[in-house]
Amino acid sequence: MWVIKRAYEPAEKEDGLRVLVDRLWPRGMKKEDLSLDEWKRAVSPSPALRKWFNHDLSRWEEFQQRYRQELEANPSAWNGLFQAGQAEKVTLLFSARDAQHNSALVLKEFLEMRLQKER
Repeated sequence: MWVIKRAYEPAEKEDGLRVLVDRLWPRGMKKEDLSLDEWKRAVSPSPALRKWFNHDLSRWEEFQQRYRQELEANPSAWNGLFQAGQAEKVTLLFSARDAQHNSALVLKEFLEMRLQKER
């Protein structure tokens, strides 16, 4: 099971495996202050896609499509998260302010869809 959570929120025991899925470190946060099991930069959107999107909500639909295409083309980036999420709870940490429009949400949905396809 995968859940998403802002990196700035406090860690909780219920979080399970905590994985930062942003390419950039959360702004203003010290490494020792983020309870983290892993940082998977490679699973985040490419720098070009991230810059193109620039949190412009008019590009949200296309951003999702492009990011899913990047994920499809790079299974080695997300396969570990996919395997872990079948065995335990995995919290995908992100730093974007918008909890409704961010790459961690798209990644979570992507992983859930992959699981449904396998069943």
